[in-house]
Formats: sequence, C-alpha cells, structure tokens
Amino acid sequence: MRRETRIRIATIGPGSKINLTPMTYGWADGQVYIFGRGQKIANLRRNPTATVLVDIGNSWRELQGVMMHGTAQVLESSEEEEACPGLAEARLNIGEKSGLVKDGQVIPYGATASGRSRRWIVFEPADIVSWNNERLSS
Repeated sequence: MRRETRIRIATIGPGSKINLTPMTYGWADGQVYIFGRGQKIANLRRNPTATVLVDIGNSWRELQGVMMHGTAQVLESSEEEEACPGLAEARLNIGEKSGLVKDGQVIPYGATASGRSRRWIVFEPADIVSWNNERLSS
C-alpha cells in the first residue's frame, strides 16, 4: 500500500449508481488518504460507504491485489486536515510516490481543501480481501 501509486475508489452516487475512479493515494496508520474533487466528494458526503482496490500484474497469473470495504470521511476544512493524525504522513507518502523531491528531500503533497469540492478523503477499511494468483497451481 505504501509503494503502489494507483487506487480505484468506488462510491455510491445518486440513484445507487456506482462511481468508480482511479486516483493517486497515500497510506498511513492503516488508512487510505485521497485528495479528490467533484462527484466522489458529493457521493461521500451523502453516503460514506466506499470500496477501494489496489492491484498489480499484467497477466492473470501475475495478478495480486487488495480490496477494502469501509467508510470514508471528507475533511471539510484546513482545521480538520490539521487535526487528522495520519494526513501529514500520507502527504509525504504521496510525495515520495510522485517523485516530489527538492535538494534530495521528499516534499509532502501539499493539496488542501478549496472551493466546494476539493477535499481530502480518509478511508477506513472495515473488511480486507487480498489475492495473489502467483500462488495458484497450474
């Protein structure tokens, strides 16, 4: 989770339509941190239920992944961001994954709440399912 760069987050939209979106994310304290905007934020404000998926591998045999069901909190202000214990570590994790480096030091991803819908999402897993097809016999 600390190494991979892409996650897919599924949220429940109006009329129970599922919105599935690939995103960049950070991992800290056993939670997923995503800076998002638009429909994902509107969906999570209405219903905090979400599923996230990280997978790697190109062929079926190489496929490995983790899927987590849980709830997400939208951090609505810079004050909520400052009070969030894992956000600083997650920002640093995203900076590392994104190659944000200055003078040999990783720079934390600096996005912060703005406008009506640019917000941090903190996803807390309730169930975790993982798989590794490399372990399957022929």
